[in-house]
Amino acid sequence: RLLRITNVTYKHQKDTQFPRITEGALEELRSRLGVKISRDPEPWCFEATRDNIRHYAHGIGDDNPLWCEPDYGVQTKYNSIIALPSFLFATSRIASGYVGGLPGIHAMWAGADWKWHQPVFRNDEITTESFLKDLIEHDTKFAGRAIQQIYHVDFFNQSGSHVAECDSWCFRTERDTAREEGTKYKNLQAQKGKVYSEAELEKIFSLYANEPIRGATPRYFEDTQIGEELPTMVKGPMTVTGFIAFAQGWGGLYIRANKLAWKQIDRHNGLGIPNRFNIPDCPERVHWEQDFALKVGAPGAYDYGPERCSWMTHHMTNWIGDDGFLVSSSSKIRRHNPEGDTLMINGKVTNKFEKDGEGFVEVTHEARNQDDELSVLGTATAKLPRKAA
Repeated sequence: RLLRITNVTYKHQKDTQFPRITEGALEELRSRLGVKISRDPEPWCFEATRDNIRHYAHGIGDDNPLWCEPDYGVQTKYNSIIALPSFLFATSRIASGYVGGLPGIHAMWAGADWKWHQPVFRNDEITTESFLKDLIEHDTKFAGRAIQQIYHVDFFNQSGSHVAECDSWCFRTERDTAREEGTKYKNLQAQKGKVYSEAELEKIFSLYANEPIRGATPRYFEDTQIGEELPTMVKGPMTVTGFIAFAQGWGGLYIRANKLAWKQIDRHNGLGIPNRFNIPDCPERVHWEQDFALKVGAPGAYDYGPERCSWMTHHMTNWIGDDGFLVSSSSKIRRHNPEGDTLMINGKVTNKFEKDGEGFVEVTHEARNQDDELSVLGTATAKLPRKAA
């Protein structure tokens, strides 16, 4: 039953360890709507250097030479390597899920709508402008009451050109409620995880061995048909090692050491959560610490949301080739991917159209795990080269 105590609404729980959503904290957060953030948090990457681009690409398992090999890049129309579209996550902690308000309330990155206006070239300097766009309350299976916190971020290069923009969102949930009363993963909490047979691993590895990268061969608008299917892309089997590899390229939100870790925890009330040594540690450790992940209601240590969004754009850039340009991508996360999961990303062309003499295709794609459970829904629009008259 629902209990109301002062300004807090919650269900009776047998084990209370973490703060709850209060109306006072929520009202303070509402006061920030539409207000430009005066100073965005320091990003992991200010510049799209050769190494920063490559580290991000390798963090999502993308070895496309257009981002990774300068000698290859100079042979393309760009005359340089360029940054993969999702690299911009590394230039904005706000877009990546660094949310404000509601101290001590868990934040789970859950999706983004991206638009790209022009490529990001090697050594471009990126600056951002951000504001809190919307707050939407939901009733969820994962944690009951959840607050969807949506930010808008604009990205500019050193010339002031508007290179991209995105709306990204997190769901704010009470950790105790998710763990004690959430129903989304009740049947998974006690499972030990997937154990793969050699045959299953061989099937996955064969998809890696044959992963097609369109590259220098143009995919023409005229040759693309509605209903055409994109090749299946695999991601996994997931390991904590893989999650850490993504954090190396992306930078994480709260990963700090020593004095910098103390400064962060001292500055942000409710951020530091004691570990088994009673040392205040960051909430981001749900991605590598199994016990803490279970405490917040997740089925185990799980992948990063921006990582999964980046996999969906990787699916597109492999397919459109060097001469295609990813115009937009929308990804909505539907469940956690704990270590041991494997995702299969599939999609097809659902529309094509012309605008101002240029050709565009729309793709609908999704990712499902080894048990055919929906993990991500996505749509994307790409501009493809046209054949000469």
